[in-house]
Amino acid sequence: MKTLLRMLLGLALCLPLFWTAGAEAQEYRVRSGDRLTIEVLEDNTLNRTVPVLPGGTINFPYAGSLQVAGQSPTAISNRISQSLSGVLASPPTVFVSVAPLEPVPTMEAPEEVLINVYVMGEASAPGAKTVPPGTTFLQALSQAGGLTPFAATKRIQLRRPSLPGQVVSINYDAIMRGAAMSQDPVLAEGDVIIIPERRLFE
Repeated sequence: MKTLLRMLLGLALCLPLFWTAGAEAQEYRVRSGDRLTIEVLEDNTLNRTVPVLPGGTINFPYAGSLQVAGQSPTAISNRISQSLSGVLASPPTVFVSVAPLEPVPTMEAPEEVLINVYVMGEASAPGAKTVPPGTTFLQALSQAGGLTPFAATKRIQLRRPSLPGQVVSINYDAIMRGAAMSQDPVLAEGDVIIIPERRLFE
């Protein structure tokens, strides 16, 4: 019976130690770049916020340089208390709180600016096309699947919202022969390519 009581008493004495070790294991671990707010209950003139330097150290009055990276706030509190015990009448009560290093915000890639153009008539896949700025007539035509066999290749029209009432004529045959590459215009927002159907003897 006495042996059982001794075992229970020993277990009761060990439980606080296990609890403290477990709690400390779950605590945040300090990293370089963190900021530690240190409060000394017995001497508020020592209260301050200090940065954790790139080498993982802090500087604190009477304690000098302390390596703190990878340690919990509780462990750091105990170390500072021990360092100050020779200066103050008794080991002081020290509280340490941490402002973790904020993650560097990632720079999001800017969204690519696109323009809308429209292909009508004798194209294999007519309709609205979303293309990057700088796209030419031929490039847009390729996105529309090219011309159908019924396209009037010499009478293609380009209508621009910026030039209301005006029509730019495009000779697809001349462009393909290389004789008029200047007729491969760069498209702008809202441009409409109209590909008419060829006539009977065209």
